[in-house]
Amino acid sequence: MAKKATATDAQLVLQLYDLRREAEMRKARNWWFISFWPRSADDFMQVAYAVGSPENNWLRQVSGYWSMAASFVLQGALNADLFLQPAVSGEMFIVFAKVHPFLKELREKAGDPHMFSAIEKVINSSKFGRERLKFMRKRTETMRERLAAKSN
Repeated sequence: MAKKATATDAQLVLQLYDLRREAEMRKARNWWFISFWPRSADDFMQVAYAVGSPENNWLRQVSGYWSMAASFVLQGALNADLFLQPAVSGEMFIVFAKVHPFLKELREKAGDPHMFSAIEKVINSSKFGRERLKFMRKRTETMRERLAAKSN
């Protein structure tokens, strides 16, 4: 049986939530969820190589935030079951679902075999996480298709 979440876990979740409310982080999250729909590793790398651009900053800020939060779970500082609740980490699943189809190629092109690995490990650590990812992959693919149809 997994360790039960504690008041300390809840406090850390609230602190993570406060970080998400910071003004620049809100811009970064908005960009990831409204504007950034990479279809390939090249799409992602184009932004990653645009050093100094707002989009590059936002790419790193959001992916870094979720990687950091996932690392808390991996190191035992935050209860995994609590963290994986959609109200806590739902956005992380969307971020990961957007890059999952081309993650292997992305890691190769970036030269970083650990890119998104903390997120991947946390998601894959439970049946719930794997099923949630499957659901979010379908949802993001539907959104990609709608956006493509809208632009044609």
